[in-house]
Amino acid sequence: MVDLRVNFAGIKAPNPFFLASAPPTDKAYNVTRAFRAGWGGVVWKTLGEDPPVVNVSSRYGGVGFGGQRLMGLNNIELITDRPLELNLQEIKQIKRDWPDRAMIVSLMVPCDEASWYSILRRVEETGADGVELNFGCPHGMSERGMGSAVGQVPAYVEMVTTWCKQHSRLPVIVKLTPNITDILLPAAAAQRGGADAVSLINTVQSIASVDLDLMAPTPTVDGYGTHGGYCGPAVKPIALRMVADIARDPATSGLAISGIGGIASWRDAAEFIALGAGTVQVCTAAMHYGFRIVEDMIDGLSNWMDQKSYPDIASFTGRAIRNYVHWEDLDLAWKTIAHIDEAACIGCGLCHIACEDTAHQAIVPRQSGGRRSYAVIETACVGCNLCHHICPVTGCITMQAPAAQLPRQTWRDHPNNPLRREIDPA
Repeated sequence: MVDLRVNFAGIKAPNPFFLASAPPTDKAYNVTRAFRAGWGGVVWKTLGEDPPVVNVSSRYGGVGFGGQRLMGLNNIELITDRPLELNLQEIKQIKRDWPDRAMIVSLMVPCDEASWYSILRRVEETGADGVELNFGCPHGMSERGMGSAVGQVPAYVEMVTTWCKQHSRLPVIVKLTPNITDILLPAAAAQRGGADAVSLINTVQSIASVDLDLMAPTPTVDGYGTHGGYCGPAVKPIALRMVADIARDPATSGLAISGIGGIASWRDAAEFIALGAGTVQVCTAAMHYGFRIVEDMIDGLSNWMDQKSYPDIASFTGRAIRNYVHWEDLDLAWKTIAHIDEAACIGCGLCHIACEDTAHQAIVPRQSGGRRSYAVIETACVGCNLCHHICPVTGCITMQAPAAQLPRQTWRDHPNNPLRREIDPA
């Protein structure tokens, strides 16, 4: 049996699957249901100062693609609209009822030391395991000088993190905004401030769609709309890259990382962990399918780890980072060629159309026994693998390496590299 237990920045949990700070973690009722379903921990929906904020109606905009609902979810909801004291009471009770689960509390208050000192003291009294500083919210709160307004300024990130480490004994996790040019800058600032970990990504600034009858962005509030935060499966590639950059960079590699962004299956979770995340946080998938999705996540990850002989989470955390290199370190001499399995081909022609119109004219139609099929012109194929991604039949088109490969050559060594010519004119 594999061991899914984690120790994340000193916070222990029975598995790495946490619910992110969001509507699913807004009250004791939800969190109790989540823990009964098997979630290893939660990040309680962001707390602020009293009086609480007022949220709008409606709040969500959805993006579908190819018949799938909620490929992306846009929201204009703010932090909790429930009284601070009520939230603190429920957090304390939940931690008493579920001592083996991780209870992290998300916080967002004005950017002054007294406000952070005050709320940190109150959170500590609940018995919570850690705090997450919400420096990522891209709407509503950022206009008030909080959320991503802090997260986009490394000096502010470092300053507030330092305050929290000085005034609290709890592990401090800094939640980073993706709405920034270089994610390494706030991550390094968090580390300088003494952060125990970072979590990312928060939502991406977005407009989900436009209601062409009302002529307003969705979701609409009395005929008006605004930009919101985008999450769900569509943001996963953005999140993976940012997590990997922090895990790879020597200046930030010491930070524990909680991966967030489009995680909906055990495979998604394994990818984040392989790129350096110690835990993963889920929101949109839970809102879409309910809390019991964690059962499939736990079973799937356990079975895969058993097949790969990984005894615990730590044994494959960050294993893919060694193979995440800069573009100039890729092997320019390495070649692959598309191969079409004629027995599996259904003759749809999508590969031919894509290659003929937008790629390298390397796939041609042919007739065989009264049946249309397609063949690859190996001398024309550059191995771009567009056809592989377009083909509707899994495994029909594969990318195969020729038997003999040229000696390895990177862009650093390539004769067309202008930097190389400056160093070695010959």
